[in-house]
Amino acid sequence: MQKQKCVFLDRDGVLNREMGDYTYKLDAFEVLPGVPQALQILKEHGYLLIVITNQAGIAKGLYTRSEVLACHQKLQGQCQGIIDAIYFAPGHQTVSASLSRKPDSLMLERAIAKYNIDPALSWMVGDTPRDMVAGEKAGVQTILVGEHHAEKAHALQAKDLLEATRFILESTKKPAQ
Repeated sequence: MQKQKCVFLDRDGVLNREMGDYTYKLDAFEVLPGVPQALQILKEHGYLLIVITNQAGIAKGLYTRSEVLACHQKLQGQCQGIIDAIYFAPGHQTVSASLSRKPDSLMLERAIAKYNIDPALSWMVGDTPRDMVAGEKAGVQTILVGEHHAEKAHALQAKDLLEATRFILESTKKPAQ
């Protein structure tokens, strides 16, 4: 079976508007401009699309698993159901230790195994350094989007997912023979 390529996506701040510490209220869950278009472009170029998100508010009792799932359903609805899988880590170190939680890479590693993903052909797009660390631990290339600045000078940065999509596609173009 041929290995697949994938773009792993953080949720809050990459796919939907960051709403402070926690984004879980359905009426406030807003998909960012350009996200459906970027996802469609990536899908047309053969990428699996897998969301990797920490959801510590569940462990802290701030919101429920069903509220998170409702937000994910809204995300899928606004993106025409194009996302292949959504992994979330409900734990938090103050309540319950979890290797799934970013900056650890267990969510990515599980998806890599389940979907036969080639890390060398894959990317992690996130808006925080912990997203970059998780991607690097899993052996995928990383792109930081938004306001944070990369700690490494060679790290790729983009203003949003649409610009990150352009970087991904440009990096995979084959040189002319």
